[in-house]
Amino acid sequence: MNLRKITFALLVVLVTAFSCGTDDGDTFTFVPRDSQEVYDENIAEIEAFLATHTYNYDEFDFANPYSLANDTFKIVFDTISEANNNLDAIALLDRPELLFKTVTQGDVDYKLYYLNVREGLGQATHPLDAVNVTYNGTLLDGTEFDGADVDGLTFNLSSVGSSFGVVDGFREALIEFRMRDGYTENGDGTTTNHNYGIGAVFIPSGLGYFSTGTASIPSYSPINFTFGLLTRIDTDYDLDSIPSHLEDLDGDGDGLNEDTDGDGVANFIDNDDDNDGVLTIDEDINQDGDPTNDDTDGDGIPNYLDYDTNLSN
Repeated sequence: MNLRKITFALLVVLVTAFSCGTDDGDTFTFVPRDSQEVYDENIAEIEAFLATHTYNYDEFDFANPYSLANDTFKIVFDTISEANNNLDAIALLDRPELLFKTVTQGDVDYKLYYLNVREGLGQATHPLDAVNVTYNGTLLDGTEFDGADVDGLTFNLSSVGSSFGVVDGFREALIEFRMRDGYTENGDGTTTNHNYGIGAVFIPSGLGYFSTGTASIPSYSPINFTFGLLTRIDTDYDLDSIPSHLEDLDGDGDGLNEDTDGDGVANFIDNDDDNDGVLTIDEDINQDGDPTNDDTDGDGIPNYLDYDTNLSN
């Protein structure tokens, strides 16, 4: 089951969990656990994992991170133990590649650890993009629940309308990396991608699946993903011919706070951004497929964001 399908299935479970009946006709309301309490437990589990596990960093050439040899590198975690003959290995928690960011959701500030083995040399990633990624998802005990580790999978990073994205923690990690800057056809039907972002992320359940759970992901479980970020794909959720990421006008990564006409609909899902009665796609006067470079009245505001474009002049 791929990540996008898991996300959809969990949304269905979440809806039905609030309206279940019992055999005697009584009903009950599902009440999820306190988010802060769960986070406190999850971050302790994650940091314990990071303190007792390492990864195969000795197989990566950090002196030449963008060498051809590194293009086939895959992160593999291992417990530090005498049985594994790696007591001298450096724990993940002490590796310089381990970084973190704070992600606020509701009233909880989540510490999101991610392993930046190689940032990548290609295009940057925006939360409103779609991406193609090779990845492997596991619980902290190593149980695998999802993966596309050969051909990769394409999915939206954000959930918009009927388009389901990925869990928040995965998206917040991916946007810290860049895409490939090239590839080579190997002549046997396979492709070698070059200089793409390589990393991992350790996700508290509040930025993952929280109380919903699946057959393979228990409720309130922290999870991790290893990944290679290959390509980005423009989305255009309102079909106005402007890529959604370009409608994040202030570039803060949050498309929801851009509403030029103040109609309560964010620009990236509004097909008439200035509410002048002319669809954004029809304000592409030079018909080059790009409404952002049309400014009929020369006031520095492109027509699609300018209520008064003097189109009759």
